Amino acid sequence: MSSRAIAATIAAVVGIVLLCAGGLAAVTGVASACSTVAASSDVSGRYDATQIRNAGVIAIVGDRLHVPVRGQIIAIATALQESQLRNLGHLGPDNDHDSLGLFQQRPSQGWGTPTQLQDPAYAATAFYRKLATIPRWQTMPLTVAAQAVQRSAYPDAYAKWEADAAALHQLTADETNAPSSEPMNGCTAFGGWTMPVDGPIGSGFRTETRPSHDGIDIIAAKGTPVRAAATGTVIRIVCDARLRSGRPYSCDMDGHPTDVMGCGWFVELQHPNSTVTRYCHLVERPNLHEAQQIAGGRIIGHVGSSGHSSGPHLHLETHNGRPATRSNAVDPISVLAIREPDR
Repeated sequence: MSSRAIAATIAAVVGIVLLCAGGLAAVTGVASACSTVAASSDVSGRYDATQIRNAGVIAIVGDRLHVPVRGQIIAIATALQESQLRNLGHLGPDNDHDSLGLFQQRPSQGWGTPTQLQDPAYAATAFYRKLATIPRWQTMPLTVAAQAVQRSAYPDAYAKWEADAAALHQLTADETNAPSSEPMNGCTAFGGWTMPVDGPIGSGFRTETRPSHDGIDIIAAKGTPVRAAATGTVIRIVCDARLRSGRPYSCDMDGHPTDVMGCGWFVELQHPNSTVTRYCHLVERPNLHEAQQIAGGRIIGHVGSSGHSSGPHLHLETHNGRPATRSNAVDPISVLAIREPDR
């Protein structure tokens, strides 16, 4: 799924469609004219922005895992029954269960840690992986497939949500399939956040094959503009490249996937909600300075292949605080989908 398709999907999920007239401003790198129009759908009037965003996360994760549409609708219906598409925490000392998150999954039953289960992207991934183990789930009635995953005390309750789940999923499908001659990048979309580069995702966040991969790789040609995902402040501009032996290596030349380590040229932005975004493997040192204020959508660098890299791409990381470390890294797709507008 391309970043443009993901961008369109998320725009529909938060209930907006961005129309960009006039392209991108050549001097500032910010969208020159963007207007926000409310999405029209019967179902969107019955669910609030948080619920629609969470349905969108479930759909996006399903796309990334190549889950058929039927499976995505089953997942959304399940979350409607379990949590009303709200990322619920523990209900307190009177609750005799440890159910958490969109799917009310339980750490005591091996679904994950409490922190993991309250990450909508993780929770959706866990649901889909369990669904994939159910033989012939594709041909089952929705409530039977959902119950095979959830083992609920109310096995027939899921069926009543099928129509709403399909309609919520259609919100994303309509926008993804809508004709468009311009990429969404450059418009500060999705509640104030935007994909920084238009291109397919080559590697996801902490996948089974790359469990230590703390971001997503967006494939794009060398020199493609990289835009700030949201309004923020420059906090770091770093050359991070070294040979495996520990000797320094230049960030002003292509790196190597095995011989060179590090993120190459990278820049970090801190955003008003304390999120930190990191943009790696840039082709040259960004023409920025620390403490500089950056508008969402502004060009902050260009795609390259510096550092530990097998070819031109942007490695994008998102962190829940400063300094950005592995312990506070979160899936960028989830961040772009669920963050509220900057205040």
